[in-house]
Amino acid sequence: MMLRRGFILFLPRLVGLLVVACCSVSIVYMLTCTPKGDNQQLALPRVYSLTVKEGYEAILQEREEQHRNYIISLKKQIAQLKAELQGRSKQLKNMQDQYPDTLDIRLDHSNPEKAQANLLAFLRSQIDKAEVHSGVKLSTEYAAVPFESFTLQKVYQLETGLTRHPEEKPVRKDKRDELIEVIELAVGSLNNPEGDGNAKHRVYTASDFVEGIYRTEKDKGTLYELTFKGDTKHQFKKIVLFRPFGPVMKVKNENVNMADTLINVIVPLAKRASKFRQFMQNFRWVSI
Repeated sequence: MMLRRGFILFLPRLVGLLVVACCSVSIVYMLTCTPKGDNQQLALPRVYSLTVKEGYEAILQEREEQHRNYIISLKKQIAQLKAELQGRSKQLKNMQDQYPDTLDIRLDHSNPEKAQANLLAFLRSQIDKAEVHSGVKLSTEYAAVPFESFTLQKVYQLETGLTRHPEEKPVRKDKRDELIEVIELAVGSLNNPEGDGNAKHRVYTASDFVEGIYRTEKDKGTLYELTFKGDTKHQFKKIVLFRPFGPVMKVKNENVNMADTLINVIVPLAKRASKFRQFMQNFRWVSI
């Protein structure tokens, strides 16, 4: 009975000692495990801030030096380009002095009439250089630029060769707009002939257009030859237009009489008798 009473009196003291021991262990653990960087930062705030400032200043000086070197290199490139431009300008001036007729295309904005005349002369020179009025001698047949034919609805191109169907389906929008513009210009030219202002002429429309051919010479321009129905069955109107990488210009407008024109049709016969018979039937039905 005495032992039990003594144990009961000693138990609160034992619990208190255990609580004090746990608190002491916790305090020691916090002191030993806390990082020392914060203490160092608090202890030496002035020295740490000076180190960071010096680092930033070094980085800024390095960047400034890089930008300065880049600016110097750009200035050198600009100076080289200016020198090259001056040299090219001198070469162009010398060429203009040697060939004043063909290269006098400078536009003087103070004199618009002269500028327009110079531009028109340049466009006419492009027409003379192209194969419009006369052909040129070519080294091989591969150097020839083929014509492509077109109607109001279709374009027949030779870029893919004759092994495939030459009809382009569908026609590209830019090409369709280009050909429609050319047909409209040709119709306007036919309805407004030069001279005979008081004479009555037939009014042409796009429905009178039969077919046309065109080709583009990469260094000169695009040539168009358009055929329209004439006044009689065997007569046609042929108009030639040229686009020298600028406005479309009329080159020729003439009447063509096909009444006495001989047309040669060449077709293969070897081992194709049935095809030839079908061709003759179609030819008699369509033409004769």
